[in-house]
Amino acid sequence: MPKTILHDIASLGQSLWIDNISRSMITNGQLQGLIDQGLRGQTSNPTIFKQAISTSHDYDQKIQSLSEAGKSTFEIYDALTIKDVADAADLFKGVYAETHGLDGYVSLEINPKLGNEFETQLKEGIRLWKELNRNNVMIKVPATKNGMKVVEGLIAEGINVNVTLIFSAEQYAQVTWAYLNGLKRLKEKGGDLNKVHSVASVFVSRIDTSIDKWLDDNQLSNLRGQAAVANSQIIYHKFQQTFSSEEFKALQHKGANLQRVLWASTGTKDAKYSDIKYITELIGQDTVNTVPDKTLMATLDHGIAKRALPGNVAQAQQIVTTLREKGIDVGIVCNKLLEEGLLAFEKSFEELTASIEEKSKKLCSKA
Repeated sequence: MPKTILHDIASLGQSLWIDNISRSMITNGQLQGLIDQGLRGQTSNPTIFKQAISTSHDYDQKIQSLSEAGKSTFEIYDALTIKDVADAADLFKGVYAETHGLDGYVSLEINPKLGNEFETQLKEGIRLWKELNRNNVMIKVPATKNGMKVVEGLIAEGINVNVTLIFSAEQYAQVTWAYLNGLKRLKEKGGDLNKVHSVASVFVSRIDTSIDKWLDDNQLSNLRGQAAVANSQIIYHKFQQTFSSEEFKALQHKGANLQRVLWASTGTKDAKYSDIKYITELIGQDTVNTVPDKTLMATLDHGIAKRALPGNVAQAQQIVTTLREKGIDVGIVCNKLLEEGLLAFEKSFEELTASIEEKSKKLCSKA
């Protein structure tokens, strides 16, 4: 297979993953085709699974058989999602081997309804890891106050973690501390630090979507489209500081891996912007960008491989300061987006389980 732009971007230190999963893309060769073109990983979330399961017939036979076997709605959901993630991870085994464990991961999120329950979340994360039984999967945990403790606990157990729904630089700093503390606990237990990998998923485009609307409403359109990348540049600077610190170097000497920054929500939502804006402006060493199908196709078609990070951090901080002076605080926007993101995933999970329950009844009644 000839090299693509995805290989070129990888040579600059950034891995492209896809933010989508479905039974059909696993079985019809689509996912394997993308891997052949340089795709290096895959992420999922409750909204993605809701779309895959509720809007297709790909899962109907499995839903019916599980329902007839007396499985509950949650058990059916659990079986379907674990099967998809496990099968996708098997397709990525070659990438995992070729990159020596850097890439080839598929992520599965803990039930979002457990977001306020630390012990239950931790146990669920451990259960999913054991059920999947593959080194190249990651357990996805939202970066809430409880989530930080779950991240630390899972890392301490030697489990790969994708920390998701990170918006602010302050939130990101807490995620890195949870990762480092987990590594320290794992080291104290005599665990193998080299086997543990993690990414910190920073959501990007939603920040511009939220702030741009405010700017338009307040006749400040000249500042549009700057906040999200500026916020990301500040976070990347914090990443460089944390993982060049003596504290991390001591762990790295024992085999610890960097917790790479993963740029998420990188599909362009505003037609005024380039359809690869959040790819070209966020290419940097030791990063991942997980993209929706449309953005991945656009990147393959007309992507540009040029390193953009770390960028001008002082300028990025000035953009945030200017926005605050004009009346919009990026930190407050980030906190609001976190709350909205948690609610959206919880709603998607509820809608998905309702859809499975409805399908179970219909399919079984026809049998």
